[in-house]
Amino acid sequence: MAEKNALLTLPTGETITLPIYQGSTGPDVIDVSGLLKAGYFTYDPGFMSTAATESKITYIDGDQGILLHRGYSIEDLAEKSDYLETCYLLWYGQLPSKSEKEIFVQAITRHTMLHESLAHFFDGFHHNAHPMAMMCGAVGALSAFYHDVMDMRSEREREIAAHRLIAKLPTLAAMCFKHSIGQPFMYPRNDLSYSANFLYMMFGTPCEEYVVSPAVERAMDRIFLLHADHEQNASTSTVRLAGSTGANPFACVSAGIAALWGPAHGGANEAVLIMLEEIGSIENIPEFIEKAKDPNDPFKLMGFGHRVYKNFDPRAKVMKKSCDEVLAELNVTDPRLRIAMELERIALSDAYFIERRLFPNVDFYSGIILSAIRIPTSMFTVIFAVSRTVGWISHWQEMVSSPYKIGRPRQLYTGETERPYPD
Repeated sequence: MAEKNALLTLPTGETITLPIYQGSTGPDVIDVSGLLKAGYFTYDPGFMSTAATESKITYIDGDQGILLHRGYSIEDLAEKSDYLETCYLLWYGQLPSKSEKEIFVQAITRHTMLHESLAHFFDGFHHNAHPMAMMCGAVGALSAFYHDVMDMRSEREREIAAHRLIAKLPTLAAMCFKHSIGQPFMYPRNDLSYSANFLYMMFGTPCEEYVVSPAVERAMDRIFLLHADHEQNASTSTVRLAGSTGANPFACVSAGIAALWGPAHGGANEAVLIMLEEIGSIENIPEFIEKAKDPNDPFKLMGFGHRVYKNFDPRAKVMKKSCDEVLAELNVTDPRLRIAMELERIALSDAYFIERRLFPNVDFYSGIILSAIRIPTSMFTVIFAVSRTVGWISHWQEMVSSPYKIGRPRQLYTGETERPYPD
């Protein structure tokens, strides 16, 4: 029940009572569903002021730089947890005991292999197809393998679907990479951790043993963890919208991958590396800094500031630590990384950036790390999709396990009114 109400006076003089609901934290929300009976819709481009659903999974306070998963801060999770434990938290709602985590990790490990015929699916892709295009198709194809056997009314069947998605996405991602460079696919290894196994499938070959660097393994796990969920963003909303039709969960995640592909969303860290290549050298940085400050210049510094976080991105502080560790261990000599470090120094000291709170965000540091690991920029968003899968499927589960309505946004129509067809 609403504890407060808002009164809206219409042009006709009629007054409508709109309930105000209060969450456990964050802004109150006004329930505007009663407007329809009065013949009105709300108008909110980009849904900037609209709560389309109720959720218990993730909370963001952009002004304060807070990100909580099930009440746990992202800083604590990055410091004390790991990716699969965070997956458990997002799906089940609480941290696992030691035995619960062991069972969960074993379940994920058992599902990492793919049906052998799916390997032939990649033969239909051109060798230089974008990895995200392949991911969209390959994940959508999983619905053909797990469709008739799934009963979405069954909590256990939904759990198995989640296990399969979390487990198989790294395998598919590595296959996208291997196909693009013409190397044979590497089968997953059950003796490796989630992140180490992904790196092994990416960089291992049948010719020689591949040993995963502990620092790189930790950084990869942290990248997965920090991108696991981010509330009702474009791709998550896409998954929920597709899921509201009753679509297969694998198809819903494929839709989420398509939404993630955009440079304004999941492609941001790829855009960071493209920007660094455009800058070219440290000597050119002052010129590009001035371009970024010029309101009439379309150039933007990618990886600085955030649409949601108006102060700082809490994930960036954690990612910077991993970035420093990886660069120190690998001793990488890449001119783009020198440019990135100088941009970071300027952004943290220049009054223009400080006043506008344009601090390096998580995409800035993750792009640097992935580049240092020798992962091509075209694979950046694919890795983002791997990590975000648990968030997507958790939100899907939250929706389908409770009463819900099919998503159906409205519009403000400004086109032609009815007119006669000419004789």
